[in-house]
Amino acid sequence: MIGGTDRRKSLRIDTDVLVAGGGAAGVAAAVTAARQGLKVVLVERYGFCGGGAVAGMSGTVCGLYEATDRADLPPRQVVFGFADEFVHLLESRGGLTPPMRYGKTWTRVHDPLMWREAADHLLREAGVRVLFHTMVTGALLDGDRVTGAVAWSKEGPVQIRAKLTIDASGDADLIAMAGFESFIGDGKDAMSGHVQNPTMIFRMGGVDTSRFIATYGENTILPEQVSELLRRHHGHGYFLPRSKIWLFPTTRPNELLCNCTRVVGPDGRELNTLSARDFTDAEFEGRVQVREYARFFRDHLAGCERSFVVDTGTQVGVRQTRQARGVATLANADILAGRKFADGIARSPWPIELHAGAKPRVEWLLEDWYEIPFGCFVPICGDGLLIAGRCLSAQHEAVASARVTAQCFSYGQAVGHAVAMCIESSVEPRVIPGAAVREVLNRNGARLDAEAAIA
Repeated sequence: MIGGTDRRKSLRIDTDVLVAGGGAAGVAAAVTAARQGLKVVLVERYGFCGGGAVAGMSGTVCGLYEATDRADLPPRQVVFGFADEFVHLLESRGGLTPPMRYGKTWTRVHDPLMWREAADHLLREAGVRVLFHTMVTGALLDGDRVTGAVAWSKEGPVQIRAKLTIDASGDADLIAMAGFESFIGDGKDAMSGHVQNPTMIFRMGGVDTSRFIATYGENTILPEQVSELLRRHHGHGYFLPRSKIWLFPTTRPNELLCNCTRVVGPDGRELNTLSARDFTDAEFEGRVQVREYARFFRDHLAGCERSFVVDTGTQVGVRQTRQARGVATLANADILAGRKFADGIARSPWPIELHAGAKPRVEWLLEDWYEIPFGCFVPICGDGLLIAGRCLSAQHEAVASARVTAQCFSYGQAVGHAVAMCIESSVEPRVIPGAAVREVLNRNGARLDAEAAIA
């Protein structure tokens, strides 16, 4: 059988900056670049922005506050700039909880719908041209220089020609499409490596949250008594492969955000969502586990006797896939050493939170933070492209800290300013000194040289 002819027209868009991906990093990059007077196009495969925070329903703004062993200390905020602006916008809409304990630090739970609406507001206010329901399918190249991307929508193919392009896909998709260097998880190349487990996150309504908190405490990492219950019942009427779980009260009454599943393949293999087979298995298995944990909570946790599943993420939550190979690479040792850099363009106080096995491993950085250098967002080879978000150049355990929402906002703000500097000076990203980007960020509220502030 001979197929018909696709009669859809190929469209072309010319712009200053193309941003591929509308997660926290992509939104921050697009808004920041547009505020510098640049024409910006943002391409997002869903009908809303938010990435892992919304589609994956991570549901929290992590990475704002220092960790401490001292129970008498209030939350001390160390990340500002675009992250702070977005937090205040969510607060003004009633879409964000106050800081709540998460182990030795604090986090804040957001309303996913209000996250989308806040992003909509900022993007439209800045004049960003947004293409929802559109997927980047290839890189446009002139030699080893990225000159934009090919995208597809229901309308047909779209050629987007850009002076500079930002890969905020979360998976270093444009890096791979351009043939630039990358690696997977703890591997040495783009072919293999172990990554962190995906998680299907869900919301549970009908909870007596007052009774729940009175029984298990205010820390959103649940105590050992709950872990022991999970271990005891796993394999005895329930399938509960993860025993250390996080449950967060949300902005809505009688509701918990549940980060508790450990998604592996039906044969027990670790899953990498770069694989269509693995991504599909993760969605199937994730939904099965949601029902298992929800049933266990109803049967065994105080305050959950009449609880029910409200919804899950649009997709399984993805922590790690492919990393770009950058001019610099954030090392595992940089995290716990609290290392600072002259070209540091973002801070992170978040622990190494490594999800592998039944019990996630958390290593705390106490009353300190580390910095992420600009070179982690500049590809080691190729021009015309910058990276923003969790696909930064970082070692496996470093990604387990550097991937969270507040930091992705910071990366996007930095890269948004960097593209403006490049276009103004007609130079490639690798020519721009990271220290100069840091100076611009400090003039625009990032406060990278400031002390911590009580929240």
